[in-house]
Amino acid sequence: MLMPRQAVPALQVPTLAHGDFSLAADTPQNFTLLVFYRGLHCPICTKYLLELGRLLPEFDKRGVKVLALSSDTQERAQAMADKIKAPALRFGYGLPLAKAREWGLYISTSRGTTSIGIEEPALFAEPGLFFVRPDGSLYYGAVQTMPFARPHFDELVAALDFALAKDYPARGEYTGAV
Repeated sequence: MLMPRQAVPALQVPTLAHGDFSLAADTPQNFTLLVFYRGLHCPICTKYLLELGRLLPEFDKRGVKVLALSSDTQERAQAMADKIKAPALRFGYGLPLAKAREWGLYISTSRGTTSIGIEEPALFAEPGLFFVRPDGSLYYGAVQTMPFARPHFDELVAALDFALAKDYPARGEYTGAV
């Protein structure tokens, strides 16, 4: 389990149009937002990433650099990026499933062709969203076992305003006896 205020696992993936991504080399003012999505086969991911693309300028204003990533191949990631039409959004691809598991993501097996007629990969990671501080520590994390009920980006923007204004600390850091 990832712990707030502790270092997150290393992360390096290729991106479609922004070179290789390395979390350790990313230089956000406040946070890197990592949005792990299921892949091209997921219609809910498409809707979710459309909203992320729309709000990308709001994250940028708040000193947040964003990466959407999945275990999809380069071709499938490109097809998703083509659907989203947000050229400033960094799309990572080829996330190893062992790395997804290090991040606490759930792994699912294929159920065949989805409702939009796209074959699911044999194995893929379920969604997760993380805010990582420039020092590589976890600020916020959310993971799902299903494609639905994800954090809303507009609510996250509002939460960022509060957190930045109040210098609100990462919570959930206690690891002692209960």
